[in-house]
Amino acid sequence: MKLRWQIEDKDVSRVKALVAGQAGNALIRARQERNLSEAKPAVTKERFWRAMVSMRLTTRQKSGPESHVARFIRLNPFPLAYPTVHQARDAGVLIAKALRKAGGIRFADKIANELAQNLEILEDGLWTDTLAQCNRLTQLVPRDVEIEVARHIQEHFLGFGPKQSRNLLQSLGLTRYEIPIDSRLTDWLNEFGFPVRLTATALGDDNYYRFISDGIQALCERSGVLPCIFDAAVFASRDSVAWTDDNVIF
Repeated sequence: MKLRWQIEDKDVSRVKALVAGQAGNALIRARQERNLSEAKPAVTKERFWRAMVSMRLTTRQKSGPESHVARFIRLNPFPLAYPTVHQARDAGVLIAKALRKAGGIRFADKIANELAQNLEILEDGLWTDTLAQCNRLTQLVPRDVEIEVARHIQEHFLGFGPKQSRNLLQSLGLTRYEIPIDSRLTDWLNEFGFPVRLTATALGDDNYYRFISDGIQALCERSGVLPCIFDAAVFASRDSVAWTDDNVIF
């Protein structure tokens, strides 16, 4: 059996209008400068860990420009930087304390427990493979390579399913095709008239996620828009507060 995504001219027009309407947004510019760059900075332990912490915080929480999560991610110095957490006697306690101190962040204990376990997994020998996987994306590569790297993160780390694994990679500026299909995107697509009604629960399944992602890829390809730019346009269009060069975190 085969499924063919049929994209109509009116679909293309709506996607192009969306992207054009957000062309000046700082989030769009950031994606163009980082994710579309032909050569990207190497992913280090420090960069990967900060992205892992930051993107884990966005699960089922508001993450607009002035949200509690965004404010925490922008803190300088970052309270949960890799050297700090790595040297802690109890990483889980340190993380939970920092999240509670920040205020407004839900599931602090659950997030802290999962991140502490992920750190242990990395320190027990997975750093080398994980950094090697991520650094495959520092040059422009086909979509299949992005999927392979996202799958590595899904398979090894707690709290990182199909969406969050792609969120992490996108935040590092590594991906052009694979995007996090979150509530903003599903709401937009449902209003758009996407042929499959989208729900967060179903998107937790890797095969279903890949199926829906294939449809989004087809829509973007037909519209002449890279998925990471389409994603940024949808995300920006749903915010009541504008992203600026100073507050972009994704």
